[in-house]
Amino acid sequence: MRALEVAPDHVHVLVEHSSSTAIHEIAKAFKGRSSRLLRQEFPHLCKLPSLWPRSYFYDTTGAVTTARIEAYINDPHHGE
Repeated sequence: MRALEVAPDHVHVLVEHSSSTAIHEIAKAFKGRSSRLLRQEFPHLCKLPSLWPRSYFYDTTGAVTTARIEAYINDPHHGE
């Protein structure tokens, strides 16, 4: 993972991965692990059937450099 920002209603994650790994596998892994960790820390969440929706959005860094995207995610002021 190159960069991470957690907002109240969404998460930005910049990930480098091999071309043999499908995007849906990466999303599933992040959602699965974070769900497990959150449920361990906050047991009342175990009552919920799911913590994350099945949907996700992804884009490639082809139009903008990876460094620029990483800077955007790491800039605490971009959401203001």
